[in-house]
Amino acid sequence: MSTNVGENWARSYEYTAEALARPTSVGEVQDLVAAATRVRALGSRHSFTDLADSPGTLLSLERLDSPIDIDPQSRTVTVGGGVRYGDLATELQREGWALHNLASLPHISVAGAVATGTHGSGDTNGTLSSAVSALELVTASGELLTLHRGEPDFDGAVVALGALGIVTRVSLDIQPTFDVRQDLYDDLTFADLLADFDAVTSSAYSVSLFTDWLGDTLRTVWIKSRMDAAAPPERILGAPRQDVGRHMLPDQPAANVTQQGGIAGPWSDRLAHFKLGFTPSNGDELQSEYLVPRRNAIAAIEAVRSLGPRIAPLLLVTELRTMAADSLWLSGAYETDAVGIHFTWKPLAAEVRAVLPEIEALLLPLGARPHWGKVFSADRGDLEPLYPRLGEFRELAARLDPQRKFGNAFLERTVY
Repeated sequence: MSTNVGENWARSYEYTAEALARPTSVGEVQDLVAAATRVRALGSRHSFTDLADSPGTLLSLERLDSPIDIDPQSRTVTVGGGVRYGDLATELQREGWALHNLASLPHISVAGAVATGTHGSGDTNGTLSSAVSALELVTASGELLTLHRGEPDFDGAVVALGALGIVTRVSLDIQPTFDVRQDLYDDLTFADLLADFDAVTSSAYSVSLFTDWLGDTLRTVWIKSRMDAAAPPERILGAPRQDVGRHMLPDQPAANVTQQGGIAGPWSDRLAHFKLGFTPSNGDELQSEYLVPRRNAIAAIEAVRSLGPRIAPLLLVTELRTMAADSLWLSGAYETDAVGIHFTWKPLAAEVRAVLPEIEALLLPLGARPHWGKVFSADRGDLEPLYPRLGEFRELAARLDPQRKFGNAFLERTVY
């Protein structure tokens, strides 16, 4: 057990936990949890706040002996919570299977991404959490609890912010493998986007729009098209397709991002934006994101544009993505199709935290839910109206963890 926990991957948060444990078996996880006074899981360190911290011990599952178990009959894969999506995707592809989607970064752990409602993109694609069919967790007593889709507590236990226990195994829906091509489009105007938002986001299996919020034109549009579906268009609302691939940040090398230029390849090498073996995104950065009900997407985009001159000096890039509704209580897409407005900020913590209340004053009245793993200023009073099942989640947490062994300052501020 180490006493030097260190920082998150972007070096924007330093953990305050007293110790870091790296168990190698589920039994060891059970023993550690049962003996602990305060304990939480630490994933791949891709959260940007104190969400994953603990006043006691942090418990990493990166060394957990947990094989990837594919069940062709049920079309599920069961995997250890600490496994990274990129590693899981490689193994699934090798065996002829696929997940429905991936987030921008393949570096993130399965349990951490699921617990925070992390997502990919696509009008008909749910969040990564929506693929969960079962999960196994170690509760505060050290007992092992398995929940399956359809059981009473399941929808409250998937996106659970680590508040219910240490998730040791997760079962995910899979499908037969498929190939994808990735294409870029330049010079899409805001006027055309806002006039026919649905036409843009429905133009491919997965669509991402990048902007700095200045001017009349977006920076670029990335679309990911399944090769078993219609070919991508030559133009999207007048924006021409580009032959040369590139990073979404102008000063970063294209070698860091997944293959573009319309070259087909397996889903595992295309659905994420970044390659597993390379530094994700910019590296030194902060991130914020707000998931807006799709019915309010146009109003939300117009609202953020009005803050463009305030936002742009602090910003590396904004990405807009879509996702389908789900039934998970603390999901940003709970009972609504949603549009994610994601901000990748320069590492200017004070300045970013100063502008977030201005952004939230415009977006939260439109129903925007902050991404749990990223930087936001809203507290429980702000979040309560946005999550109609938040009270039931507190009851579930009180039942499974009455002493708040898995609690921390983040949960006190936003949930409890």
